[in-house]
Amino acid sequence: MSKIQVIVSLALLPLLWVAPLPASSAELIHNFQSPAFIPGNGFSQHVLTIHQLEEAKKKEIKAEETAALLKAETAAKSTNLAKFLVNVEARIYAQLSKQLADQMFSEGGGTSGSMDFQGTNISWVKTGTDVTLTIIEANGGRTDITVPIASFAF
Repeated sequence: MSKIQVIVSLALLPLLWVAPLPASSAELIHNFQSPAFIPGNGFSQHVLTIHQLEEAKKKEIKAEETAALLKAETAAKSTNLAKFLVNVEARIYAQLSKQLADQMFSEGGGTSGSMDFQGTNISWVKTGTDVTLTIIEANGGRTDITVPIASFAF
């Protein structure tokens, strides 16, 4: 016997022991473990859970964006320059209203006056018993204020 014949015989020898054994088999049954593949039980709950997770994430992202915008607005309003401008603007408005009140209620003041301020017309008329202040806004809104003069006695 040659070397090749010996190797082939030795390789085939285990097959001779297995060959006389009876063969048996069973049916293979596969069940999906993921609820995404199971129509009926569990599928609708799975889809609902995914939808809720997606919606929660969208709300979280929107809330983060809103918070970032509010933080930026707050930071812009809290700078020293912004505070200074708000203070100066308030003082200018106070001076304008003081000058207007002085003209309306002083003894030597005129009987009428008007001014245009940033698209708003402010006019006043003084009679012997009252002062009528008329404010006409840029959008057409009108406000009339009548103040009796005689009731301001101290």
